[in-house]
Amino acid sequence: MDILLSYGEQLLLGASVTLQLAFTALLFGLVLGLVFAACKLSSYTYLRRTVNFFTNFLRGVPEFLIILICYFGLSNLINNQFDGVFEISPFVGGVFALAIVFSAYASEVFRGAFNAVPVGQIEAAKAYGLSRTQMFFYVQLPQAWRISLPSLNNMWQSLLKDTSLVSVVGLEDLLKKADMAAQYTKQPFVFFVAVAGIYFLFLAISNPVFAYLEKMANRGFTARS
Repeated sequence: MDILLSYGEQLLLGASVTLQLAFTALLFGLVLGLVFAACKLSSYTYLRRTVNFFTNFLRGVPEFLIILICYFGLSNLINNQFDGVFEISPFVGGVFALAIVFSAYASEVFRGAFNAVPVGQIEAAKAYGLSRTQMFFYVQLPQAWRISLPSLNNMWQSLLKDTSLVSVVGLEDLLKKADMAAQYTKQPFVFFVAVAGIYFLFLAISNPVFAYLEKMANRGFTARS
């Protein structure tokens, strides 16, 4: 325990990086997921097929490989184009990789959720004279959000755990800090069990947060039912 406490500050720094990575990837992943879902629901066939192929590719390739491609592949591409002026950090590469993978799964969740919105409500919104933008934000998005939340909770938990994969490209996240401490102290069991407990704590805190979000999203729906 004394060994663990002596590295407590480093583990906290690593945990902070892990949370920053997860929340940033979640934000961009949700936005991209909505964009991809809109493309999949588009009336343009070429757009639907292109986005479907792209998201199917992302869902069919291991996240670990996507991280390697995004970090090393994009780094080489940018260095070749700009003569090394711009450089991708492990954090940026990790965010990009995790966000696009998350968006690929989120796009299917949002697509199904938007399709589940009753047609009668959309027709009623049109009858009231709502514009397409107003109809999206006031009618479709709130209901799709309510339907999507349980699936998004599962995806968030997977995303949070997948952040540990970014340590392979040099990001000093929670797992990387623990690995460095384990190598120095020769106590891998102590540090890796501690990291497992921290990840479990993160997920345990996430569950009541999503339960609250679901309660808020279902508030009007429950009243009507």
